[in-house]
Amino acid sequence: MSLEFSAGAQKQIAALCERYPDSPTKQPVVLAALHLAQKEHGQLSDDALRLVARTLELPYAHVYGVATFYTMFRRQPGGTNTIRVCTNISCMLRRGYEVLAAFENQLGLKAGQSNKDFTLIEEECIAACANAPCAVVGTKYYLDITPDKVPQIIAELKAKPHPESEVV
Repeated sequence: MSLEFSAGAQKQIAALCERYPDSPTKQPVVLAALHLAQKEHGQLSDDALRLVARTLELPYAHVYGVATFYTMFRRQPGGTNTIRVCTNISCMLRRGYEVLAAFENQLGLKAGQSNKDFTLIEEECIAACANAPCAVVGTKYYLDITPDKVPQIIAELKAKPHPESEVV
């Protein structure tokens, strides 16, 4: 049985394709379609990638390449909350690795691992250098994090999860 998009997702993809009437392909919509597929199917399995390729009439290899290039896409099941902790230079210089270690200790996970509630990712950059160290969950940024703030962030996420961001 092959995967399908919901009627709502199909409508969103069609509307997005209309934004690019001069494009000879539907390639400009691939990121949004991958986000929708991940939201609806939980991860980007091979079947989900084939769905995106089929829907956008693009080669599977292109869709696979995009999905595996960006860290925001999951090929394996993940937790309800994906915590992306930045360890790029600004964050690193302001104790970013200590913040990552605090998340690892509090969650009992190493970067790249998941449980049913959390996926922990060491991220190269989340574009919030002025407020380093930082992390992002869905569309919510946590700025100026110190290791002692990590338990409070995790408690907040357990109380009110921030699933992956919506496609707009």
